[in-house]
Amino acid sequence: MAIAPRKRPASSTLPIEVQASPKQRLGMAPAAFLRDYWQKRPLLIRGAFADLACPITPEDLAGLACEDGALSRLVLHDRRKDHYALETGPFPEQRFAGLGERDWTLLVQDVDKWDVDVAALKQHYGFLPRWRIDDVMISYAVPGGSVGPHVDQYDVFLMQGLGERRWQIDVDPAAPKIFREGVQLRLLQQFRPSHDWVLGPGDVLYLPPGVPHHGVAETPCLTLSLGMRAPSVNELVTDLADELGSQLSEELRYVDPDLAPAGDVAEIDAAALARVRQALAPLLAMDDEALGRWFGRFITAYRNAGTPQPAPRLPSRAKLEDTLAAGGQLGWHPFSRSAWARQGRGALLFVHGESYPCSLAGAKRLARGDALSGADWAAFKAQDRENAWALVQAGHLILQPARKSRAR
Repeated sequence: MAIAPRKRPASSTLPIEVQASPKQRLGMAPAAFLRDYWQKRPLLIRGAFADLACPITPEDLAGLACEDGALSRLVLHDRRKDHYALETGPFPEQRFAGLGERDWTLLVQDVDKWDVDVAALKQHYGFLPRWRIDDVMISYAVPGGSVGPHVDQYDVFLMQGLGERRWQIDVDPAAPKIFREGVQLRLLQQFRPSHDWVLGPGDVLYLPPGVPHHGVAETPCLTLSLGMRAPSVNELVTDLADELGSQLSEELRYVDPDLAPAGDVAEIDAAALARVRQALAPLLAMDDEALGRWFGRFITAYRNAGTPQPAPRLPSRAKLEDTLAAGGQLGWHPFSRSAWARQGRGALLFVHGESYPCSLAGAKRLARGDALSGADWAAFKAQDRENAWALVQAGHLILQPARKSRAR
């Protein structure tokens, strides 16, 4: 597979590279970024996190890749044969000792669920709906390390944490997207970059869906990838059909009481298709509230990497309230996902594929995702407290006693 530079297509008047500042990490206001770049064109943001230290070390990432619950991969590139080999974790610690100093990459998904400092990076993208954010994947690569030229079908912010990585992209909408056969990775057969940059610590490359790109480590480096959740229309339609189908009685059938003598016994005529359309009417007649109920459950369960489990010994309701009154908190399980939607005068809270009727204020507070205090609990309406208690019993909310102050 050859990688050769192509002549750049005619550029728009919008810059593809900008300089950020601590007050404008996108190099512009979020509204301008969403208007001009989001899902439209790539953007290289120099110095977006120049003032922040990388939240994780290569050693910590390798340790996480050895854990049973972590989703990890190792990609090894044979440059002579241009062959990419894929291994999946968890890995024994000794696996990393013999890898050498070139041409391999370690990737770990959902690091934000395991590391609070990595999770804190998502706060800088608070202009995006939280239910759209999937995870922070982190890759460590030695010089020459790469996963090959490929295309993602979701938005991604590639944040350089340590070292330098060369990124090449192709902004040509007509660029071929034919994939190599006989490899475990979905790699492009042809890749002709239109742009070529080296990113250093603090730089960010935003890529909308469908942009061919290729990253190669120039030095030992860490790259943090904030990826979005982008279910396919196929997934949406299939899940919605399953949802509606489960609510329909078996007694509802295709019927034809108006059947006339067949002109051709093998023909599916227009009258038959009209009856099919009538039979499928429930699928085509969802109102916004019904659609919202389904989508909230779907998106908070979509591609979840883990499912919270109740603690072996749950506190009693009285113990929970006493602990909160004494300064304790209810913290969210890192794998729990939440969102809310208006329903009539109230709201529905969605957590990990389940829905809970709430007051509007209660749904907003619960879905905010940060720890709940005793004051929050006291401010809840009775229904909201019942929902919070149900979330404790399901393992989504975890009781955390107040920290004892050290004696001086």
